[in-house]
Amino acid sequence: MTQSTLEWIDSHCHFDAGEFDLDREIVRDHARQLGVRHCILPSVERANFLAVQSLAHRFGDYYALGIHPLYTPGAKEEDLTILQEMLAQSAADPRLVALGEIGLDGFVPGLDWACQLHFYRAQLALAKKHHLPLILHVRRSSDALLKGLRDVGSVGGIAHAFNGSSVQAQQFVEMGFCLGFGGALTYERALHLRRLLKELPLTSIVLETDSPDIPPQWLYVTASARAMGEKPKRNSPTELPRIAQMVAEIKGVSLEELSRQSCNNVRRVFPRMAVL
Repeated sequence: MTQSTLEWIDSHCHFDAGEFDLDREIVRDHARQLGVRHCILPSVERANFLAVQSLAHRFGDYYALGIHPLYTPGAKEEDLTILQEMLAQSAADPRLVALGEIGLDGFVPGLDWACQLHFYRAQLALAKKHHLPLILHVRRSSDALLKGLRDVGSVGGIAHAFNGSSVQAQQFVEMGFCLGFGGALTYERALHLRRLLKELPLTSIVLETDSPDIPPQWLYVTASARAMGEKPKRNSPTELPRIAQMVAEIKGVSLEELSRQSCNNVRRVFPRMAVL
């Protein structure tokens, strides 16, 4: 069985980003030819709720609605009202599979932590009300995220681009989450991520690109090259099969097994996908 005959799901792809405006359909067709059957498109703010919904329907993909922690400085209370209304209106839409991308970010300086917490907990309550799993942004915030899940009630989902400890990983798994792995683990210096990947059972792993962000090592442009005028290379869902190859090698499993299990994992944590 060749790579192109295997099925892959990109569990985190910002395909509405402007970087894809000139060739979005070409990129999606190419990814599909490589076996990327579905992409999940999370929103990041009220302004792109309709965009991810429209693209998911256009390409036969799936979407999530939510307010990203990096966008909370410009978010308003009425955005939560609009989110609630869209969730209610889309309750029967099987392509709406999660609430996200939401979470907390302890890495970017200057973000108001109290504001992040407010929007995070408010959206946890909405997820519980609408019986939707989560797509979580996890960056130096695992413990606070887990506390929110314990306080409000976990509905499971995906901890995107996870880079926490083994103990934190296990706590997310026990709460019904899978952990997302993508381009970050392709770097030789990503020793912690690779150890974590080895430790986790295959039933806890999903694949993602975070396109157009988190480029794998083979797309990375060094700071010196950028200073010489070379442009950063765009990540896209077409990179997922090559990322999967590295995951399979690190895990010591066949591509066939990784394809089957990783796709099953996405469908398990996002049960609405089974409708289609």
